[in-house]
Amino acid sequence: MTERSKIVDLLNSDSSKPLILVKGWIRTQRESKDFSFIELNDGSCLANIQIIVDNDIDSYSEVVKLTTGAAIAVSGELVESPGKGQKWEIRAKNIEVLGIAPEDFPLQKKRHSDEYLRTIAHLRPRSNKYSAIFRIRSKLSYAIHKFFQERDFQWIHTPIITGSDCEGAGEMFNVTTLDLNNIPKKDGAIDYEQDFFGKEASLTVSGQLSVESFCLSLGNVYTFGPTFRAENSNTSRHMSEFWMIEPEMAFADLNDDMKLGQEFIQYLIKFTLDECTEDLALFARFVDKMLMSTLDNIVNNDFIRLPYTDAIDLLKNSNQKFEFPVEWGSDLQSEHERFLTETHFKQPVIVYDYPKDIKAFYMRLNDDEKTVAAMDILVPAIGEIIGGSQREERYDLLKKRINEMDFDEADYWWYLDTRKYGTVPHAGFGLGFERLLMLVSGISNIRDVIPFPRTPKHLEF
Repeated sequence: MTERSKIVDLLNSDSSKPLILVKGWIRTQRESKDFSFIELNDGSCLANIQIIVDNDIDSYSEVVKLTTGAAIAVSGELVESPGKGQKWEIRAKNIEVLGIAPEDFPLQKKRHSDEYLRTIAHLRPRSNKYSAIFRIRSKLSYAIHKFFQERDFQWIHTPIITGSDCEGAGEMFNVTTLDLNNIPKKDGAIDYEQDFFGKEASLTVSGQLSVESFCLSLGNVYTFGPTFRAENSNTSRHMSEFWMIEPEMAFADLNDDMKLGQEFIQYLIKFTLDECTEDLALFARFVDKMLMSTLDNIVNNDFIRLPYTDAIDLLKNSNQKFEFPVEWGSDLQSEHERFLTETHFKQPVIVYDYPKDIKAFYMRLNDDEKTVAAMDILVPAIGEIIGGSQREERYDLLKKRINEMDFDEADYWWYLDTRKYGTVPHAGFGLGFERLLMLVSGISNIRDVIPFPRTPKHLEF
């Protein structure tokens, strides 16, 4: 039995008054006439276990001075509890103080605002809400690998440092060893030949281009790791560092991509419902009263498939007032996506065949030469959760698209090679892990589903 699962197992066990050892942090401590009550939590679950400390144990005078946040090791008997709210409690025989917490411990037994807790992100996992979301984050990370491994996808570790821009947005963090106080110049420009890699380097915004080359070698593959975007956006939906899941399927088209996307979302939500019941209940009770019905809706319904052109017509004829105007050729905004999923269809929607001018260069051009074989999966409460496409497998058309967007063709020589030598139809998508966590928890700010958020002008911890 691991220490982390000790309290969970104790709360579910039959007691024969064994002498056991538990370790954890004090949530509350109150003194009575002849004994003291301690609520102890070891981080493995939401439930605390109550410790009864009689005043005749050797360390009693030290124990009663302990405050919220202190860490202790308790050995004692597991006994049936006469009190309400718990079946078992521990009658302490000995308590060892592992670490005291002064009275200025920032987490007390009261509700703290999310804004305040972000200022103490190194301590907020000790609160119920954040311990719950980070346990769910851990379990869902496992579920992601489980889903793909069960389907014979190979996990590929794609590079974090890159010399090419996958999205073409230019919002990338530069990586350099140059002395910023004495930057070398050549012909008036930065001389990257003197830099570590001999050329301009950045943190990746996506592992897709790299994982595609393995798709065209190994078949079905995926990557799951951190990505970075230097977008100066301080909204509740954007961060500078986030995690992406990006599968890629060989010999696949857009229909295969939409099918996999629906299966993936439904699998992960069902996994959360089955494996994170206690933690999920906290969010359904205190964060989003509609959470369970939202998740049930996604799990139990097929996703509507709707061409982009039809979506635009539907929105324009809805008599709904939108902040952002709806016109063919413009991207859907969150308000449009949520109208489709929450008001009109009242279930998940896959919008596909977008105008080529608002999508990335690698998406396959349709026969109309105006649209590409791209798709977005939209879900209630969030809007877009997945963005994907069939990739442009035709060498000449991919090369033409790179040049149309004024990219340096030399940066993509290796990517073009994958189309030059044995190209095949293939498709894939990207899912932002933090956005998935927002969906399954009802948490509305993306900063609250990642341990240490990285946002503009914020680089703490």
